[in-house]
Amino acid sequence: QVQLVESGGGLVQAGGSLRLSCAASGRTFSSYAMGWFRQAPGKEREFVAAISWSGGSTYYADSVKGRFTISRDNAKNTVYLQMNSLKPEDTAVYYCAAGSTLRLPASLYQYDYWGQGTQVTVSS
Repeated sequence: QVQLVESGGGLVQAGGSLRLSCAASGRTFSSYAMGWFRQAPGKEREFVAAISWSGGSTYYADSVKGRFTISRDNAKNTVYLQMNSLKPEDTAVYYCAAGSTLRLPASLYQYDYWGQGTQVTVSS
């Protein structure tokens, strides 16, 4: 069992930056692949980024590539999402998720555990 708690969301102006954190409970955090997803009002939840258990492989949605960076610290049971050059269209609730494999990093169905989400609002 893994419990995930996101933090770091907030209100920021376009062009600004935020760093989201996702703290995981459990001793097996380092064996899980981790992902970030987001959901805007009236839209489906969409893939943002994913990282392998070791941190050696990362994946990004085209919409955030070059602006967002996913990383993890297994000693701290935490995964991060550094978001730079934020745009109003990045406004959404951001969720972290944990999965035992990473064969399809962009697929919601691969992930077994989800956090409650943190709101990110980017003003124009």
